[in-house]
This record gives sequence, C-alpha cells and structure tokens, in this order.
Amino acid sequence: MEMIKFIVLPTVLALFVLFLHFIIRIIKLRKLNLPKGTLGLPIIGETLEFFKANLEGKQIRFIQERMKKYDSRVFKTSLFGENIAVFCGTAGNKFLFSNENKNVQVWWPSSVKKLLRLSLVNKVGDEAKITRRLLMSFLNPETLRNYLPKMDRIAQHHINTHWKGKEQVVVYPIIQLYTFELACCLFLSMEDPIQLSNLSSYFEEFLKGIISFPINFPGTRFHKAMKAADAIKKEIKLIMKKRKVDLEEKKASPTQDLLSHLLVTSDTSGRFMSEVEILDNMLLLLFAGHDTSRSAISLIMKYLGNLPEVYEQVLKEQLEISQGKEEGELLQWEDVQKMKYSWNVASEVLRLSPPINGAYRNAMKDLTYADYTIPIDWKLHWNTRTTHMDPTLFTNPEKFDASRFEGEGPIPYSYVPFGGGPRMCLGQEFARLEILVFMHNIVKRFKWDLVNPDENFKYDPMLEPEKGLPIELHPSHYTS
Repeated sequence: MEMIKFIVLPTVLALFVLFLHFIIRIIKLRKLNLPKGTLGLPIIGETLEFFKANLEGKQIRFIQERMKKYDSRVFKTSLFGENIAVFCGTAGNKFLFSNENKNVQVWWPSSVKKLLRLSLVNKVGDEAKITRRLLMSFLNPETLRNYLPKMDRIAQHHINTHWKGKEQVVVYPIIQLYTFELACCLFLSMEDPIQLSNLSSYFEEFLKGIISFPINFPGTRFHKAMKAADAIKKEIKLIMKKRKVDLEEKKASPTQDLLSHLLVTSDTSGRFMSEVEILDNMLLLLFAGHDTSRSAISLIMKYLGNLPEVYEQVLKEQLEISQGKEEGELLQWEDVQKMKYSWNVASEVLRLSPPINGAYRNAMKDLTYADYTIPIDWKLHWNTRTTHMDPTLFTNPEKFDASRFEGEGPIPYSYVPFGGGPRMCLGQEFARLEILVFMHNIVKRFKWDLVNPDENFKYDPMLEPEKGLPIELHPSHYTS
C-alpha cells in the first residue's frame, strides 16, 4: 500500500502541475491580442488542410484564403503540432529576415532536426555564423568559378548519355541524375555510375521523409528517411576515411572538392569540424544541392516548352556565347556573366513556381507585430507566395514576364526564392551556375513539346510534376 502511494501521489501531483501550467497558459494567451485565425483541431491543427493544398499544388490558396479571411499582414494557424504565425508581404519578410538572431531564430519541424542533426540547418547564433562562413568559403563565386568548366563537362556528358538519340524523355527523374551527379562530383569527387545510382536511391527515400511526422516506426516515411540517412552517411564516411589518407600522402588536393575543403580548413578560432559535423553537413548540402535545382530545372523546361518565343530568345543568347569558341572549348566565367536574359527567365520561373515555399523561425521572446502580440516560442512562417503573387508588387502576377528582372529588378523583400537575411540560401550561386550551364547545353541540342502542357506540379516536399513531365524531343542542328 505504501509503495502504491509512493508511485501514485507524485504522478498525480505532476499531472496536476502540468494541467495547472496549461490552464495558466490558456488564460495568458486569451489576454493577449493574438493574430486572427484558427488553431484548428487539437495537436493536428490545420496540418491536414496544409498538406492537402501542397499535394494539389495549391498552397497559395491555403495562404490567400486565410489572408483574406483574417488579416493580409499576419494570421495564426497550427501546423505540425505547433502554434504558428504566418507573416505575409514584404513587411513580414523584412521583419523576420532583419530580426534573425535578435528576436527570432531558425526553426524546423522535428523530422528535419532529427535527420540533419549537427548540420548548419539546426545551428543558431554564433555557431551558425561560424559554420556558414566555413561552407561559404567553398560555395562563394570566387571559388566556384574554378569549377565551371567541370560543370560544363558534366552537363554535356549527361545530355549525351541520357538525352541524345531519344524521341521522348521524362524530365524530372532524368534531371535528378544531372543535379545529383554534379553535386556528388563537386562535393565528393564521386563519378562512379553504380555508386551514384545507389546513393541517389537513398536520397529519394530521404527526401520523402524530410517533412513528415517524426514517427520512427517501420513502414513510415520518417523511418525510411532515417535508414536512408544512415546509409548515405556510411558511404560518405568510407570516402572520408580514404580521403584523409590521400591528403596526408599528397594523392588528393585540398581544393579538389568540398569534402577535402572541410577536412583541411578550420574556422577563425582554429577549430576543425568533427567527423559527425562533416557527415551531417555533407548530407545537408548533397540534399539541398540537387533536389531544389532538380525542381527548378524541370520547371524551366516546362515554361520553355510552353513559351516558344522565350525559348528562341534564350537560344539566341546562348548561340551568341558559343560563337567564336573552338570545338570542345568549355564554358568560362565570363560566358556565364553574359547569360543575363537566360537568368531573367530562370528568375521568373522561380517567382512563379519556387521549389521551396518558405521556411520557419522561432520567437525568442514575446513579439509585437502589426498591432498583435506573438508569444515566445511560437513558430513564425514566411511564404514565398505572399509576395511573388501579389499584384501590387508584380503586375499581372500569373503572367510570365522575364523583363521584371531587368534593371534594378523587384523591390527589396518581394522576390525571395532563396530566402533573405543571414539565413539566405548559401547555395544560391551554385544553383545559378548549375541552372545556367544546363540551359546553355540543352537549348542548343533540342527543342521540345510538352506531352501534358497543363501537367500539375505539387509540393512533396519540393515542387515536382505529378507525371514526371514527359516531353517529345526535336534535335537541333546546333551541337557545338
């Protein structure tokens, strides 16, 4: 009897304290002037409606309906079991981007945190700055320009292997091969086709579970993603082990790829990344370095297939760049700088159909915004569509118009496919080169027609075509 009291009484007391905490919290929240909106069902919130809109490719509808119903500046909802304030418009973007590490910090759902552990995506404050600076010392334009000819060679080999001689291809899975091979080559010096194929299949499982309920049970997306992450890091660890020896014996160059760079480069205090940190950051960059680009390039193929006049302008620019080059001569840095119209086209595609729809922050203290109070530890979401599709920022926002990016381009905080502020995508320049090199090579080789011109794209979690975007190829006589 005494033993039962010893166990039951503390349990009852703990439950009472927990209950009292929630009651006090609810009373406190009711006194606050929270943003308008609904938190939906307990725990689930509006997550199901959010996922449904993503899978239908209509996330903008989810956002716009609530902006119209509640407040176009900010509204509240509940996703992934968290209370979330959705910030809208340029003012919302500016508030979040400019308050990084002051009043807000990066936040991701539990599935992301558990899969990407000690990588940059989970670091905040000074730790994030140090890690970002170390990674950017490889991903900056000055360093990447040295790898441009290699990127061109990979793109040409990819097209000769997977596109040449075909009457029809399915774009999305084939572009996966290009972006993955490019990332693996520049980050790991990995070029073996069998090894690349095996690693690519693991990343497909990883991608499907990156944004999911973190239930690590056999059969769930998250469990499959965890197993895939372990398999990927096992492969990278083997490469790392050999690379360390090769660097010591001068058989490998410190500048040959990102892995070598991380193994030989310390931060400003002289500290080197641990093995676990390198593995987690390599996993992050391989994932981010090819999946978002795969989505972007597939969408560019869609728009160029639907807009022949835009295709012709891109082709004209790329042929002018090729003129005067000797046969077999690879792209150089000055060539890419001439691809202004092509990048304007890519930028307009990213405005209309951004591969990632936004990101999240955590409130470090009670915040005041647009006359509302947002409590500490609430999650804050910015979404690309609240500005990209705003007619006051982009006239006729549904219309494709590459001229929007001429001159000074869009106003600050309106065009945010790469985010903004201290957390802006560090792979932005890598993605730009990856996209332009592919555009240069593909338009000179082919014209194409879309098999399904109105094919729907959905977020799962990246923007991807429901049927893979099949196209009919028409070889061009421009092959140089």
